[in-house]
Amino acid sequence: MSDLQIRNLRPEEISIAIDWAAAEGWNPGLSDAACFAIPDAQGFFVGEIDGEPVATVSCVNYDDRFAFLGFYIVREGFRGAGHGLRIWNAAIAHAGSRVIGLDGVVAQQDNYRKSGFQLAHANIRYGGTIAAPPAPADVIALDRVPFALVEADDATVFPAPRSAFLRAWIKTPGHIGRALLRDGKLAAWGVIRPCRNGTKIGPLVADDRAAAERVVQALLASAGGGEVFLDVPAINREAIALAEALGLKPVFETARMYTGPLPPLRIDRVFGVTSFELG
Repeated sequence: MSDLQIRNLRPEEISIAIDWAAAEGWNPGLSDAACFAIPDAQGFFVGEIDGEPVATVSCVNYDDRFAFLGFYIVREGFRGAGHGLRIWNAAIAHAGSRVIGLDGVVAQQDNYRKSGFQLAHANIRYGGTIAAPPAPADVIALDRVPFALVEADDATVFPAPRSAFLRAWIKTPGHIGRALLRDGKLAAWGVIRPCRNGTKIGPLVADDRAAAERVVQALLASAGGGEVFLDVPAINREAIALAEALGLKPVFETARMYTGPLPPLRIDRVFGVTSFELG
């Protein structure tokens, strides 16, 4: 068998990994590729045999302490030959000494543990079809909120700064952001985006379930309802209750794992994960 050649995906080639993720049933967003390239354009890898892509992985370095791994896919017909391990090692090397996070297939937890990953909690994707509700009058467009407030709030739930990514995520055409203020303070905010199938809400960050519900209602009203997905940390019982109250059902589950300790995070405020690919 010809040797595997590993190289960086150029930003315009990240769609290769996105398309493969779609084929695996992960339902990426329609504009994910452009947004995903922003935090670390060198963090996407492809393994090729005779110029043909056979494996992908990403390991996005957010800062000098934290990275997130995703898009770990080897094409059928090329599995079991060691290609996955080689491109995996390239991604891990890219992270250097950083703590690495991932959302892995539950069945692969033992393999990830061999690389130093430890389970933090499960994330559960909920999905279903929802009719468009009326728009609540007290929820505003997210881009009306000073970005510094959104940035500071995001720092309570995410392990590293991701300002450029958040700006793009909020402003990308087709993405809709909504926010709820209480006494001038940001109580809840979220983004809904079109995906290969339906729409997906994420992130969804809130002080409590009531605030999260108001923002979800506004997002669904703006998007027109339809098929919607929400990725929820299983340890946030209020987030689970919100998904169930919406009539959504579990679609699949991932294992959120890390290679080391993180700064204290308010997972109780995470009602929707931004993305399984970049955290």
